[in-house]
Amino acid sequence: MRDNTRYDYSPIIRRPPLRWPNDARIAVWIILNVEHFKIDMPGTSLNPFPGVVPDVYNYAWRDYGPRVGIWRLMRLLDRHGIRAAVTLNSDVCAHNPIIIEEGVKRDWEWLGHGITNSQSLAGMAEEQERQVIRTVSQTIKQATGKAPEGWLGPALAETFNTPDLLAEEGFAYVCDWNNDDQPYPMKVRQGRLLSVPYSAEINDIPNFLRLGHAPEVFGRIICDQFDTLYEEGAETGRVMAIALHPFIIGQPFRIKYLDQALQHIRRHKDVWFTTGAEIARWYTTKYLN
Repeated sequence: MRDNTRYDYSPIIRRPPLRWPNDARIAVWIILNVEHFKIDMPGTSLNPFPGVVPDVYNYAWRDYGPRVGIWRLMRLLDRHGIRAAVTLNSDVCAHNPIIIEEGVKRDWEWLGHGITNSQSLAGMAEEQERQVIRTVSQTIKQATGKAPEGWLGPALAETFNTPDLLAEEGFAYVCDWNNDDQPYPMKVRQGRLLSVPYSAEINDIPNFLRLGHAPEVFGRIICDQFDTLYEEGAETGRVMAIALHPFIIGQPFRIKYLDQALQHIRRHKDVWFTTGAEIARWYTTKYLN
């Protein structure tokens, strides 16, 4: 048995006030999980069929994302004038390069998200994990022109070495630790690594696949989350992450409720629509240097 030693306990009521650019109350970032799955490996499932290879039912359902769902989301975000941050399986660069081309045109941010969502980091030996992280970084840099600054593990899985390896490989922040409404520094053996808030709650996978929420309920949840954080942000800045998967929220019967939620958020002033890298840079410059 071991205790977590990656960060200090820091109750939010005892922290100095956090201020965002232009005195925004809340930093809102929208994360699109753009993923590649192997046809002979298990992955996110609508209906599990253990041992079925190939699992055509679930594979084809997931494959709706790069074929249709991502483009529906892209149009929606364009209409709202919002840049996305993409947690990217590096295999997408080879299999779906047009997604990279269109995202680069829009100045989207690209985060590392493993090589494929058919493989997590859990249980990897240190050198194998280092090579995976390095491969992801190099592949994304080659495809987009810029190395990723942020990381989200496939299924948010880590080993006890992951934060150290991310810092050593040049990553500035990680999103696996869903325990705060503000960034905070993690303890790594060399360099620096921030945790930037992602969300296991404002996330379409648990809402639709595990909790069975209707699309309009998910839209209301996004609005309710925003309303609370916006009110609290008058005292100290907050981060709101909206985590989405094109094969889920990109379905025709769901997308309009995301549209309505974004309309609700955009009706408020003092909101900073941003990306994880911009959040990390601002926090580092203003509160750590």
